[in-house]
Amino acid sequence: MSFPFYKQLDQMDCGPTCLRMIAKHYGRNYSLQRLREISGINREGVSLLGISQAAEKIGFRTTGIRINLKKLLEIDLPCIIHWQQGHFIVLYRITEDIFYIADPAKGLIKYSITDFSQHWLSTKNNSDGIVLLLSTSPDFYSQSGDPTKGLNLTYLIGYLTRYRKLIFQLFLGLGIGSLLQLILPFLTQSVVDIGINTRNINFVYLILIAQTMLFLGRLSVDFIRSWILLHISTRINISVLTDFLIKLMKLPMSFFETKMTGDIMQRMDDQGRIQSFLTGSSLSTIFSLFNLVVFAVVLGYYNLNIFVVFIVSAFLYSLWVVAFLKKRRELDFKRFDISSDNQSSIVQLISGMQEIKLNNCEQQKRWEWEHIQARLFKFSIKSLALGQYQQIGAFFINEGKNILITFMVAKAVIDGQLTLGGMMAVQYIVGQLNSPIEQLLGFLQQFQDAKISLERLNEIHEMKDEEPIETNFINNLPTNKNISLHNVTFSYPGAGNEPVLQNINLSIPQGKTTAIVGMSGSGKTTILKLLLRIYEVEKGDIKIGNTYLNQIGYRYWRGKCGVVMQDGFIFSDTIARNIVVNDYYPDLERLNHAIKIANVSKFIEDLPLGINTKIGAAGNGISQGQRQRMLIARAVYKNPEYIFFDEATNALDANNERIIMENLEQFFKGRTVVVVAHRLSTVKNADNIIVLDKGAIIEEGTHTELTKSKGEYYQLVKNQLELGN
Repeated sequence: MSFPFYKQLDQMDCGPTCLRMIAKHYGRNYSLQRLREISGINREGVSLLGISQAAEKIGFRTTGIRINLKKLLEIDLPCIIHWQQGHFIVLYRITEDIFYIADPAKGLIKYSITDFSQHWLSTKNNSDGIVLLLSTSPDFYSQSGDPTKGLNLTYLIGYLTRYRKLIFQLFLGLGIGSLLQLILPFLTQSVVDIGINTRNINFVYLILIAQTMLFLGRLSVDFIRSWILLHISTRINISVLTDFLIKLMKLPMSFFETKMTGDIMQRMDDQGRIQSFLTGSSLSTIFSLFNLVVFAVVLGYYNLNIFVVFIVSAFLYSLWVVAFLKKRRELDFKRFDISSDNQSSIVQLISGMQEIKLNNCEQQKRWEWEHIQARLFKFSIKSLALGQYQQIGAFFINEGKNILITFMVAKAVIDGQLTLGGMMAVQYIVGQLNSPIEQLLGFLQQFQDAKISLERLNEIHEMKDEEPIETNFINNLPTNKNISLHNVTFSYPGAGNEPVLQNINLSIPQGKTTAIVGMSGSGKTTILKLLLRIYEVEKGDIKIGNTYLNQIGYRYWRGKCGVVMQDGFIFSDTIARNIVVNDYYPDLERLNHAIKIANVSKFIEDLPLGINTKIGAAGNGISQGQRQRMLIARAVYKNPEYIFFDEATNALDANNERIIMENLEQFFKGRTVVVVAHRLSTVKNADNIIVLDKGAIIEEGTHTELTKSKGEYYQLVKNQLELGN
């Protein structure tokens, strides 16, 4: 009995996917999204503790152990193994020193004891590995799991139905093209049997003219069909990508906080793969299958014995090719791992050349690279040998079939069962039948890839929007615009994570400036992320006046907020478009005002194109200080009621910071401001200063009050200014 396999949809999904496979093995289906949530997955993935906690929530008993390879042979399977010091796999069977694993990134793979031991060790100098044992409890069978969802093709079919007239034209062209192609073997037979046998050159001319017209007809049909196919595929690709981006932009910001950029880009690539499958592989295969059926019928009409030989040989050919696919895939996965190491090694050699030369380790690093090349060569040899075995067998079957059919048609001609022209027609038909068989085998592999891509897309389209249409959010602010936090507690996703904020009670008065200070990791930025609803609070609540923040629409609330975060993004666009990101036509008066307050005027004036100069990855490089001034100008241009600054001036020199802070003091008047900063110059004029330590408020007051009390704030100021006692 084969072990159930699911492929991980994202780079960090290996842990939840392993748990999903084991749950399925015991007869329960759980969605990957649910297992992600209960395992506490984050951008770094999930820990063994997270998998253990998730497993126990769905009814497993778990034990995490560190054991050696000998003891591993004695434990109950399946179990989850920490693999290559950064991945999780399922070990589900061991027989005669062969280890059967389900790798969520690669598939069902067999390893020898030597290969297995190289991957499973917890450290290179330790012979033990880390294993999570799982056994079912009565609670596991009392839970029903999640409903099994099939692949949702509905929305994809919707794209195709928009172009049903063009698709009908495609199939019409398919029919016409196949019929034109079908006439050719009969014309070839006529040339030999009638034209040559009767020595009637005029008849030969007539047939050749007919063949030429058929050729031109087929060429025209194929030309028109290609244009129609290009039109449909381009339109579908744009539509699918646009709808995907629309959906992506509706997802909560926390989704992007926990996803790797590569995973999101992979989903973008999935769109192209599905579009290619729908309009390329599928239609091409349908055309080929249609031709296969038509020409197979014609071949049976000419000679039933030859038809049987062809079908049997095609079946053997397919079996032979498919038999090598699994082994080839295993080798490809291993080659991929080594190629990935090779690429990483080359990047390290180039980017780390300065450190390599400074530490005289050129030889060691070169030896490491050469070791990887030796492993790559070894797998290249294995892959080549496998390819040659496959090619020899396929060639033997294919050519053996051709020789046998040639013999059979020649004998049929000699025995008077078939004319010479019929023999040529049969050879032409057999040639036309070979290509569809090869295309069908390729189609099966592409279908598997498209199936995985579709599952990834379904997962995104089934996620809840950040601001669902049916939710009745409030799109106005109360008269009382004070912000208050009541008993707020929050932990970042991840098993075993300690709360970043604990029972925070905080009042941020309307029209005042509140500063938040503290050591790194004290929870300052987390408060801003909760206020901006990047994350939702676990316990407690946040209010604007008497209105709960989670009752206010996301877009409306963020529209009232001007924000400068530590990792604010500069787009590859003009300076003007980087400051004015939410208006297609900028208000020049507001733009100039924002530039002035952010003290970026001199920098812009020195540029040949002024505010129309391109910056970012596709334009002029800018310094960290210039970048921060652009972000401040962006927040000012928005003219918000609430302003949130997270270390907004930490990269500025003292002179620029002084000018900008003086400009901002005027801008801040009448606005509610929250400033997170380390620098005394940024926070000393705040109306209220909050001191955080390990997620709790330990001090609160003005700069003067806090320095007089000589508490934690005083120590921060003293260390910064290097004051004496």
